[in-house]
Parts: sequence; C-alpha cells; structure tokens
Amino acid sequence: MLSRNLEQSLHRALALATEHNHEYATLEHLLLSLTEDPDGVAVLRACGVEVEKLRTDLTEFINGEMGDLVVSKLVEPKPTAGFQRVVQRAAIHVQSSGREEVTGANVLVAIFSEREAHAVYFLQMYEMTRLDAVNYISHGIAKVSGNSEARNTSDGGNIHEENSEVKKGTEALDTY
Repeated sequence: MLSRNLEQSLHRALALATEHNHEYATLEHLLLSLTEDPDGVAVLRACGVEVEKLRTDLTEFINGEMGDLVVSKLVEPKPTAGFQRVVQRAAIHVQSSGREEVTGANVLVAIFSEREAHAVYFLQMYEMTRLDAVNYISHGIAKVSGNSEARNTSDGGNIHEENSEVKKGTEALDTY
C-alpha cells in the first residue's frame, strides 16, 4: 500500500508533467515531487542534499532540457517505464521486508537502480548514494551530523552493561 504522502507525490509528478504539456512523466518529475514529500525530504536532508537547490536544479532541467516531451494537444501524461519500474521496485522491496507502506523514502532508494536516469545524476551531484539513503531508512544513520535518529536496541539493553559483561568474560579467561 502506498502512503498518503507518496500518493500525493505521484499525483504531483503527473500534474507537473501535465503543467509542462509533457507526453511522459519521468523520474525527474518524480524526484522533483519527492522534494515536497516529508519522507523523501527527511532522507535527502540526512544524506546532505540541499533540497531547495536540488528543487531549483530539477526545475531548470525540466524547463530547459525536456522540450522533446512537449506535445501540442493536451494529453494525460503517461509514466515512463523507468517511473513505473521505480515505484514497483519500491513496493516489492517494502513487501519483501515485511512492512506494509511504501513511502517517498523507499522510492528514493529505488531511483538509484535506474543508473542511466538524470534523476540519479542529480542525486549523485550532491554526493548522495543509495547506501546513504538505506543507512538512514534502516538504521537512522545520517550522512551529515545532527540528522541521525535515536534507535533503541531490540532487547532494551544498555551498551555500557554489555561492555561490562564482556570485560567480566575476559577476566574469566585470564583466570583460566
């Protein structure tokens, strides 16, 4: 199931393509719409991406470089094969990991699989990698300081307690 925010982002991407009279909604339209998705923005910021600058760069690219996609008569834009693959890949990944809801963060990770897309180039321009995004989503580890999420251990234990147990075990070995 898609999150409400992701549904809105997908609609924004299609609306953006419609607004520009584009025949197709591309990954660049999708990435631009994810710069307004709360889940996507959280990942982008954690990975050190300047979201406003990315939004500006993508807007300039869509306005300037996508002239070939403009059609004279008004048509409903169709998502490109890459657009569809990315959303499908994100959904499959979420389903296989046992979660129920696909978010903009999952779609951001899936975008990296489309290596030839300009959207990936824009993310790499800000030195964002798939690993950076996965680390933040899975473990709360941000690439830039101050954006990490606090995570509890599964057993609720304290790291200092674990270290003291290890020390006791080491002393027992020395005694032996």
